[in-house]
Amino acid sequence: MTQEHSFLRIHPKDNVLVALRDLEQGTLIEFAEQRFNLKDRIAAKHKFAIDALHPNDSIFMYGVLVGKATKDIPQGGLLSTENIHHASSEFHLGQRKLDWHQPDISSFKDRTFMGYHRADGSVGTANYWLVIPLVFCENRNINVLKEALVDKLGYKKAKNYESEVEQLMGLYQAGRSTQEILNADMQTSAEKAGTKRFFKNIDGIKFLTHDMGCGGTQQDSQALCGLLAGYITHPNVAGATVLSLGCQHAQGSILQAEIAKRDPAFSKPMVILEQQKIGTERKLLQEALKQTFTGLMEANLNQRKPAPLSRLCIGLECGGSDGFSGISANPALGYVSDLLVSMGGSVILSEFPELCGVEQELSDRCVDEDTAKRFMDLMITYNARAEETGSGFYANPSFGNIKDGLITDAIKSAGAAKKGGTSPITAVLDYPEKVTKNGLNLLCTPGSDVESTTAEVGSGANVVLFTTGLGTPTGNPVAPVIKLSTNTVTYNKMPDIIDINCGTIIEGTETIKQAGERILEYVIQVANGEVQPKSVQLEQDDFIPWKRGVSL
Repeated sequence: MTQEHSFLRIHPKDNVLVALRDLEQGTLIEFAEQRFNLKDRIAAKHKFAIDALHPNDSIFMYGVLVGKATKDIPQGGLLSTENIHHASSEFHLGQRKLDWHQPDISSFKDRTFMGYHRADGSVGTANYWLVIPLVFCENRNINVLKEALVDKLGYKKAKNYESEVEQLMGLYQAGRSTQEILNADMQTSAEKAGTKRFFKNIDGIKFLTHDMGCGGTQQDSQALCGLLAGYITHPNVAGATVLSLGCQHAQGSILQAEIAKRDPAFSKPMVILEQQKIGTERKLLQEALKQTFTGLMEANLNQRKPAPLSRLCIGLECGGSDGFSGISANPALGYVSDLLVSMGGSVILSEFPELCGVEQELSDRCVDEDTAKRFMDLMITYNARAEETGSGFYANPSFGNIKDGLITDAIKSAGAAKKGGTSPITAVLDYPEKVTKNGLNLLCTPGSDVESTTAEVGSGANVVLFTTGLGTPTGNPVAPVIKLSTNTVTYNKMPDIIDINCGTIIEGTETIKQAGERILEYVIQVANGEVQPKSVQLEQDDFIPWKRGVSL
């Protein structure tokens, strides 16, 4: 890697440089008209000062304020949690800034994908049946139904680790020591041919257990019903079986009202069964099996048909982020976002704690003042609730984030926001509202990966693009989650969970535009059902509803 490819200034206003590879102490840096030697070893993804900084000096990255110096930092000195702290700019209602450079969509504008068309006009990229409890008391019954249905109907994944357990049992029976067992070379399980699906047009039956529905606040139960309604009305869902105990806060009537909000002419097959009305567990489960099976018969009649790319709704997510996220995978998703918006599709950018510091830019991009005010109010309220518990958005970066270069929340946020591209913001949604407008939508969720992904899908995302620097196995029960690495090292280390490498951008072998177009091509293959992303292959069916308390 040449000198000019060993570090990067992201924005002309920035007063720090990002190391693109490990740089040893004493390395000569030639930047602009300056020549200086590094005062510290700078690991890849970390930052160093262009000029000397003094206590309370502002630090800028991505053109925005991301921190303040707490100590003297020499020119060429490492920025760390020891010498800077989080800081972000104030924001206010400004003028609309809606001009943007739309990308060339000529190679995509007439493209289609093969999807499942629903009565409300939406189009699914998959076709699932849901089995859902309204309250955690029904989780056991949900799991009994899972045991009864999944294997027999051909949805059990072939790969497991039973043979590895058998190997360990054999070593123990042979009298091997603890250390010998720990050092044993395990033989990988052979994959067996999966059972053929009984219903060929149904991709699976998904069981969404949770720990909510009663015992919390009524507001939590209302939000849960809204989220579940989002999943039942989701374009990737054909129908649902819902189990209720009967006495809980989350009532079937509330669920039905939330469904009507999202789809007034709702016509999917759905059954709500109440255990306290039916009586014995056996009667409940037998009725659930009969109703589910007849619903599957109806859902199996739907087949894939062509649909324009404008029927895609893509959720934008990141987790296990690192110092390369904001300069490789995230801006590549931003380009995908702009492509899809230009074609009339929908995009969801969430994780509000990770938009701290870029509120002014995002509020200025909102299509009207009411939308901008709603975004600012949600950000202010959310942060205030966090501070009431003794925390705040500043506490968002995790140990892994910090270790790999995201040392303040504003640094993390400025890079995370790049996933949303440059287009105007057409709507701001509060959890668990549904996307109803084309274009870029902001959705209030935590920064927590699974809670945020769960929420994006509940709001209508039929594909999720998930960037990671450190690697994370997050998935979703009904929407394919495509994992993209920010760097080649992680991609090569974890090929079993990551689908696309964006480390090519860091290495200079691919531009953001080229990576974005490559990603969209992959999305189309996934939407067609031609390719299963790793999260689907591994059944990473993570589902965690957000309890509307403080979660960063």
